[in-house]
Amino acid sequence: QLQLVESGGGLVQPGGSLRLSCAASGSTLDYFAMGWFRQAPGKEREGISCISSSGRSTNYADSVKGRFTISRDNAKNTVYLQLHSLKPEDTAVYYCAAEVRGLGCTVRGYDYDYWGQGIQVTVSS
Repeated sequence: QLQLVESGGGLVQPGGSLRLSCAASGSTLDYFAMGWFRQAPGKEREGISCISSSGRSTNYADSVKGRFTISRDNAKNTVYLQLHSLKPEDTAVYYCAAEVRGLGCTVRGYDYDYWGQGIQVTVSS
């Protein structure tokens, strides 16, 4: 059973940076597209980025394009999300997810089968 665990969240000032990690156990991530999602209080879950199984294809929501970078290290069974130029509106619980049906890199939550427990990112001065 694939399990995903996020780490690296926390409190950061506006304009700051964080790197989120999503470590997998129970299965290799080699064949799975991976996505990052977030949910702020009172708001719907937002798909913010995805990366194909090979890492050659990525996609970003307009809200994070140019500020966030997704990457993966299949040897470490880990996916990363580098967050730069953080804004208060980036405050949310961030989730990683694995797409195991071969649908590829999407930011649609219903395409994903396995989810981490989420990690809080708070951007505040």
